[in-house]
Amino acid sequence: MSDTDSELEPLPILLLNGPNLNMLGTRQPEVYGADTLADVVDLAERTASELGFGLRAAQTNHEGQMIDWIHEARGQISGIVINPGGWTHTSVALADALVIPDVPIMEVHISNVHKRETFRHHSYVSPIAAGIIVGYGIRGYEFAIRRLADLVG
Repeated sequence: MSDTDSELEPLPILLLNGPNLNMLGTRQPEVYGADTLADVVDLAERTASELGFGLRAAQTNHEGQMIDWIHEARGQISGIVINPGGWTHTSVALADALVIPDVPIMEVHISNVHKRETFRHHSYVSPIAAGIIVGYGIRGYEFAIRRLADLVG
């Protein structure tokens, strides 16, 4: 490796948020808190920057759009931090897409899904994730980025 190769910045982290996460701060604040998606992205950007990473953040309520973003990220990212929302429990297609970039995946949930309805206890993403963080509010995103940086650093 040359000196210039060692000075290259790492590829950015991709932060993905699934359905209904655009409603953070207004949707069930007793479950998800008062923080907004903008607060999540701000925290994630600050954390990634502190660790020397860029961040690309996106949210969608459309499963196909999420899958397209994951496909397009191949070779362009260091890892993925994802809160798949309701797709966690339903989407084999999303789980299949998440292996395509061949990078570490960190799964995040704001609430403790294991203290909620039984259907939320199963995740199609967890078996492919390097780590899973649940129940820490939006701080879970910070923890996930820190762990991801450790894994790819």
